[in-house]
Amino acid sequence: MTAGLPMTVADPALPARVRIHEVGARDGLQNEKTAVPTDVKAEFVRRLAAAGLTTIEATSFVHPKWVPQLADAEELFPRVRDLPVRLPVLVPNERGLDRALALGAREVAVFASATESFAKANLNRTVDEALAMFAPTVTRAIEAGLKVRGYLSMCFGDPWEGAVPVEQVVRVTRALADMGCDELSLGDTIGVATPGHVQALLTALADAGVPTSRLAVHFHDTYGQALSNTLAALRHGVTTVDASAGGLGGCPYAKSATGNLATEDLVWMLDGLGIETGVDLAALTATSVWMAEQLGRPSPSRTVRALSHKE
Repeated sequence: MTAGLPMTVADPALPARVRIHEVGARDGLQNEKTAVPTDVKAEFVRRLAAAGLTTIEATSFVHPKWVPQLADAEELFPRVRDLPVRLPVLVPNERGLDRALALGAREVAVFASATESFAKANLNRTVDEALAMFAPTVTRAIEAGLKVRGYLSMCFGDPWEGAVPVEQVVRVTRALADMGCDELSLGDTIGVATPGHVQALLTALADAGVPTSRLAVHFHDTYGQALSNTLAALRHGVTTVDASAGGLGGCPYAKSATGNLATEDLVWMLDGLGIETGVDLAALTATSVWMAEQLGRPSPSRTVRALSHKE
């Protein structure tokens, strides 16, 4: 990395610190066609923690038939659970919660949809049926003292339905908030959001009584808009941003979804804005180069390629 770059030019209108919710080990790897060895996944999580990431989504306790890549959740989680970082796991239902609790998980997430088409494809339920399924899972998790995140997919567009009305997203987000989710992650699952749309949704959620402090954003870079959308969210006061080391990931039920926002690209921008993350960009880049070697292909992250001088 060239000394002094990126040059820091702070913007007082932006948050002083952002917490990165690293999803590479779960969302990033779940679509890999070739099984990634458990040892490699565990080492990936350890290296991410060593690079300064404080929240690392470790795995998902979903049925192996639906996401074969994460079938080793019971084997993986004990190998990383003692790391001094937050290690949330995805649980699709009460059975998944039981499995997570048995292994000592302290944070879980449920995965809802803002649209009927995606709810049907992903959960084989209507939006309201899915919310009803999550309710006892969230209640039990809270009673057990766990933090609960609610993911909301298709917030900005749906491959089957097209544009998604803002009020539709607000309704489902409000339902997850009322259910007791501590944090709500707004997903641009197919990467079609633009900054004005992001601002409109965040404003509507604030007007509906959902505090910005409870919101996170999860952008995909399908149309190259992930960083500009993130900046729009930061200007609105959002301080939690989901990202995936090396830009890994997509969505198994939305074929047009390309990779997540690369954590390195996000950190480069935040470093330039003088926003603290606690992440060592050089160490993170080395981790993504290592992971790309394990997967047998170069990282899609522009920053990883620039800093590692590999095309």
